[in-house]
Amino acid sequence: MIATLPRGLSRGGLIAVIAMATITLSTAQAGAVSASVRSNCAGDYFAYCSAHPVGSKSLRRCMRANGHRLSKRCVKALVASGQVSKRQVSRRSARR
Repeated sequence: MIATLPRGLSRGGLIAVIAMATITLSTAQAGAVSASVRSNCAGDYFAYCSAHPVGSKSLRRCMRANGHRLSKRCVKALVASGQVSKRQVSRRSARR
């Protein structure tokens, strides 16, 4: 039997919905990630650190290790949520 997707939802869209639901559920359990960070860093998370549980120390290490690759909107959300300071971002940018 072949399952059909709801009208207007592609396979890629379905995968994105499932991924966001997974992040949301994981984050609800971890409780340490703001909605802004979730929405602005989802792409970065999947690109660089999806092997690490949301809210874990290993995820924080991975995101820091990939800081130079993170999108500007993700970095801004991380700064706004207090996950990283503007000073840390500035120091890292100066090293590049």
